[in-house]
Amino acid sequence: MLPFRRADPKTGKTLLNKRQTSNIRPIISVGYVINTYPRPSQTFVRREIRALESLGLSVRRFAMRRENGPLPDAADRAEQDLTEYVLDAGALRLARTLILAALRSPQALRAAIRTGRAGGPGRGVLRQMIYLAEAAVLAERCKSLGLTHLHAHFGTNSADVVRYVRLLDGPGYSFTVHGPEEFDAPAALSLGAKIAEARFTVAVSAFGRSQLCRWAPGGSWDRLQIVHCGIDPAAFAEPAPLPPGPGPDHPLRLVTIGRFAEQKGQLLLIEAMAQCPAPLHLTLVGDGPLAPALRAAIERHGLGNRVALPGWLDEAGVRRALAQAHVMVLPSFAEGLPVVLMEAMAAARPSIATYIAGIPELMVDGQTGWMVPAGDAEALAKSLAQAAATPAAQLAQMGQVARQRVLERHDVRTEAAKLAALFEAYQQN
Repeated sequence: MLPFRRADPKTGKTLLNKRQTSNIRPIISVGYVINTYPRPSQTFVRREIRALESLGLSVRRFAMRRENGPLPDAADRAEQDLTEYVLDAGALRLARTLILAALRSPQALRAAIRTGRAGGPGRGVLRQMIYLAEAAVLAERCKSLGLTHLHAHFGTNSADVVRYVRLLDGPGYSFTVHGPEEFDAPAALSLGAKIAEARFTVAVSAFGRSQLCRWAPGGSWDRLQIVHCGIDPAAFAEPAPLPPGPGPDHPLRLVTIGRFAEQKGQLLLIEAMAQCPAPLHLTLVGDGPLAPALRAAIERHGLGNRVALPGWLDEAGVRRALAQAHVMVLPSFAEGLPVVLMEAMAAARPSIATYIAGIPELMVDGQTGWMVPAGDAEALAKSLAQAAATPAAQLAQMGQVARQRVLERHDVRTEAAKLAALFEAYQQN
């Protein structure tokens, strides 16, 4: 096994070279815990895990359940084969393990009951008992595998599970908060308790960390860390040139990528397109609960020949969709720090995005694209028209500025090295 190389948590730079690793402890063994994994909308988790493994860490993947829909990406299907699914243990084993865990650790049972009473609809006591049962099964696996740390993605039920594992005398934990779900209902999610009991908590942006500070005492803010989601520069080594146009004979080609959900603002984008007189064509990559409403809005505004709906695409398909576009548009109402924006910038595409959450930390209005107020269809329509009137050479220059900025700030190996250094620093706490 390769030795683990320490990295500076702030810069991600290696602190010790190969000749200096003789006194470093062996590989750190970490369990990654996600509720549903892998998912087409969460490729950033897979990239983070693979980057950690490339740095010498041993990562075991755990999820409560499989994705219901198809996995178009072969890399996601390979991840599924590497993932242990806790609910595969079956109802009888889960019930038996829960009873034994409750008898062995009354504090875990009390914590689950308190959390359930505070959680409200969808997070009541019965649901917390299920999470406690999942934690009991996972705690047994941690013991048998010798895992020293668990890391959950999202501060929702996956963080509940790792918290209960710790209360069942399992390893300590950390978790990454993405938003916006965690920021919508921090009290119902017991976010403060999870932060207090974690070895450390990760935010994906400075904005996200500021929200965590609201739920943590000032004396513990040093355990609130920023580790960005990352992109693989090799996947965008040679960005494709912009397609022909925009101009009278070639519409401005737009792309947006993401789950069709209320927070993403795709319905507002359709409204803005209907208001914009410039020639436009939009590719809406993704799927989700708002798909019927989106199709109805496209038909109502007579945009059927100007909007394409290819569904979910694998990573190669996403890169092709970006290559065929002039501009990425992200009309979100709520976000963390969107990975699709990073990918568009790495592909040397300027973007139109909203002034929310961590987006202004990455975007620079007028340099990497255009920023608009969230929820303002008129402002969005004006930005669409402005982009359509921008010469191709200027769009290309903006794309290059965007590419340089994202590669400097979101290289997945640099960000993974920061996280690896945190695992090393906190694993004994």
